[in-house]
Amino acid sequence: MSLRSLDLEALKAVPLTREPFEYFVVPGFVRPEARAQINADYPKISDGGSFPVAQLSYGPAFGEFLDDLMSEEFRDAFEEKFDLDLAGRPTTITVRGQCSPRDGRIHTDTKSKIITILIYMNAGWEHPGGRLRLLKSADNLDDAIMEVPPTEGTLLAFKRADNSWHGHKPFAGERRVIQFNWVTSEGDRRLAMLRHHVSAPFKRLIAAMRPNAA
Repeated sequence: MSLRSLDLEALKAVPLTREPFEYFVVPGFVRPEARAQINADYPKISDGGSFPVAQLSYGPAFGEFLDDLMSEEFRDAFEEKFDLDLAGRPTTITVRGQCSPRDGRIHTDTKSKIITILIYMNAGWEHPGGRLRLLKSADNLDDAIMEVPPTEGTLLAFKRADNSWHGHKPFAGERRVIQFNWVTSEGDRRLAMLRHHVSAPFKRLIAAMRPNAA
C-alpha cells in the first residue's frame, strides 16, 4: 500500500548505518506534493518545547499525515530496517514549532525509547544553528558523524543506544519537527506524555515570573 504523504520506497532504499549506532536519513521522505498542505495545517505553536498531538489543534492534511505515521505499513518498514519486532509497542508523537537557545544540548534519549524518528518541516534552512548532529561523544558538538539540516520532508531515525549522542548548535525561532517514538511499555508512554503535558505550562510560568518577561 502506498501512503498518501510518505515515500516508503525511498526509506527502504536507504542503507542503515550500524556504527557507532544504528541510524539512517531520508531526504524527501514526506512527498513533495503533500508538504505544502501539511505545513498549512501544521499546529500553531508559539512556545518552545515538545507538545503531544492530543494537546494541539491542526488541519486535515496534518491529521492524514499523522494517520500515515500510525499505519501498519510505516511500522513494517521500520521493523524490516532495524530487524525489530515492534508489534504491540506503544508509540508517542510530539510536535515542536519553536526552538529556544537552550535546546539542542547533547543527549542520547531516555532508555524507554526504542526507535526515535524526527521529521522536519521547514521550507529552508540557512542558519548554522538548529542542524541536528549525530555525534561520536557526549561532550563535543564538533565531534560529528553527520549533520542533518531540518529541511522540509527530511526524516532522521535511529535506534536508541547508550552512545546515540545527538544535539545541535543554538538557534532561536521557528523550527518545525515531528518526533515519533516506539517505547518499551504503556507505562513509559504515559510517563512521557505526562512529562510533555507538564513541561510546557511550567516553562511558560517560569518565563512569566522573570523580571524581564515583558
